Amino acid sequence: MKKLFLIVGCLVAAATSFAQHTSTWIWYPGDFEVWLSNDMQNRRTERGTFFPPFWKMDSHYVLVEFNKQFDLPEADEITIHAEGKYNVKVNGKMLPGMPSKVKLEKGKQQINIKVYNQAHVPALYVTGKYVQTDKEWLATFEDKEWIDETGKASDASGTTYVKVGYWNMDDPNEKPSQFKLPTRPEQAVSKTAHDKGFLVDFGKNTFGFLTLHKLQGQGNVRIYYGESKEEALATETCETLDILDVDLSTTQDSTLDLSKAFRYVYIEPQGNVQFNQVSMQYEYLPVEDRGTFRSSDEELNKIWEVAKYTMELTSREFYIDGIKRDRWIWSGDAYQSYAMNYYLGFDSETVKRTILALRGKEPTITHINTIMDYTFYWFLSIYDYYRYTGDKEFIESVYPRMQTLMEFCLNRRNQDGLMEGLAGDWVFIDWAEGLSKKGEVSFEQLLLCRSLETMALCADLLQIPEDKSFYAKEADVLKQKFFEFYWNDQKTAFVHSRVDGKQTDEVTRYTNMFAIFFDYLSAEQQQGVKENVLLNDNIKKIMTPYMRYYELEALCALGEKDYVMDEIKSYWGGMLKLGATTFWEEYNPEKQGAEHYTMYGREFGKSLCHSWGASPIYLLGKYYLGVEPTSAGYKTYTIAPYLASQEWMEGKVPTPDGEIELFVSKKNIKVKSPSGKGSLKIVSKSLPRANHGEIKKVSENTYTLELEKGIDYEVEYEG
Repeated sequence: MKKLFLIVGCLVAAATSFAQHTSTWIWYPGDFEVWLSNDMQNRRTERGTFFPPFWKMDSHYVLVEFNKQFDLPEADEITIHAEGKYNVKVNGKMLPGMPSKVKLEKGKQQINIKVYNQAHVPALYVTGKYVQTDKEWLATFEDKEWIDETGKASDASGTTYVKVGYWNMDDPNEKPSQFKLPTRPEQAVSKTAHDKGFLVDFGKNTFGFLTLHKLQGQGNVRIYYGESKEEALATETCETLDILDVDLSTTQDSTLDLSKAFRYVYIEPQGNVQFNQVSMQYEYLPVEDRGTFRSSDEELNKIWEVAKYTMELTSREFYIDGIKRDRWIWSGDAYQSYAMNYYLGFDSETVKRTILALRGKEPTITHINTIMDYTFYWFLSIYDYYRYTGDKEFIESVYPRMQTLMEFCLNRRNQDGLMEGLAGDWVFIDWAEGLSKKGEVSFEQLLLCRSLETMALCADLLQIPEDKSFYAKEADVLKQKFFEFYWNDQKTAFVHSRVDGKQTDEVTRYTNMFAIFFDYLSAEQQQGVKENVLLNDNIKKIMTPYMRYYELEALCALGEKDYVMDEIKSYWGGMLKLGATTFWEEYNPEKQGAEHYTMYGREFGKSLCHSWGASPIYLLGKYYLGVEPTSAGYKTYTIAPYLASQEWMEGKVPTPDGEIELFVSKKNIKVKSPSGKGSLKIVSKSLPRANHGEIKKVSENTYTLELEKGIDYEVEYEG
């Protein structure tokens, strides 16, 4: 494999131009994300017991040096804030103590500040008239700087300097280690006496800190949480609970320290403990809902709104799986959350934080979350991020970590150059009874091939031709093996696996549907997969929203949008008919009553608010509003609206420059975009008419209109 590409900044950074801007807290890139993810993921409890993640947890570098050179037009005085002990050098000269203020002379000034912190991430905030900490500072976790006799800083030993990490932390008095999500008060909708206590209903699934008002007495309060009424009342089997000791002679309001997920709460006071009302502090990630969707179908509107709320609840410091049980960052769940985010909040910061937290630190000794396929989703997420945002800077920063993770994967291939589960590997794919993980599973080879293609694309973006050539060749070789080893002409499909070098007879949906939207199949092969796999009831059905997302995407790509619309309304609408206020981890319409809440052999093991349940946001935005970037950051894009059974629909799709606004009825299309150059696809029985631009015919009943930003287009057509 090619040697690692390093993002190396010279020790003497380029002299800075002094446009006025705000200072921000900086740290070694990825360290705050790792530290914060550790803090968040270790909040999970199961029936009151601390329940940490089972995979390797990394830590931040405890000693980090920050540096930058400035060419000052006049003397300046800087103020220094740091999380940890620190020392300061100016032009190679160590200053005494830990100075909070430093005077700098006019001209070139090289600033080096070294920060040590074992407990929290070493972080730095510097502000002056001309000097501020920003994304252009450099950092290293090594101590190999050398200064020559002229006082000019150099990097004689090969130390790697990288651009610092940062977020939107611009207040020097709010240290990164003190970061918390905001909260707001919300009230319960009812409190009723039940058995020995009270059943409290908040009206919908929610997340935050429970508050007991006018709490008084001696004894304790037993608190049982439930995403359903049945769970809250099942004191012996509910997933989460709290026992609050009380010794209060006068009344006071008491808010619990640990956040929980719930709709219902059953509360039993013991001793002479009393309380009045129950409320909560709702915890949330402040993200604007830039994407919207409405149509003539109220059930579909409700599905979109509940999907949006599901996404809101599972968007925390990072994109997590579910709010009740794990509260962990799973790469497969996060990959889908990113896609939904691109059609809702377009929150690139949370995407980047989650990607960095999942990757962790070197050395790489295991798959992400210990799951082979979750490692590959991590690769896929990075190029998707670039495609939607156009943020090349992030690709540059994360590329070395992509290389080392890919090297780890390639070194684990067997003698045939294929991936199969080794000791400590979890081959997941999906929650499905009887799904074989033996041998060389075709799904894993498919994801590895796409990951190698992603590496080649990123290497090309960063203009590293030797890497592009290497990864592209590896991808081509694997793709040839993939078809040779797994495609079955008789079945017109990929088989599920190879065992002992031979194809198995089993055909599953996973590999086949991914191969469609990866565009790996010829038109004839696609048709065979559609008929023999995706529309074949004899092939084991998918029960999780996780894989339904991909199955429906594949069917949309095959032009089956009417079928997919019926499935969205049946599947997600089925959960709504059962009273769901958020979408679930798994839904099987054949189950009855409280049976819907069981999973993992536990009575209430299933998450009723799970990130992968929110996929209608993505499907409706990409395939029905029909908006998709065709080059990075929406410099070019397509709009191919599809009404299905609706009389009309309207919505907004976010881009880096603003929102694309769209209205579609059976006779009219209105569109306005703030970004790039677009192409509107119109399916019409006759030549459409537009108030701007030229409509071109591309095939029978299909036309296009090229879109320029900032223009209100109105099109009349015959649908």
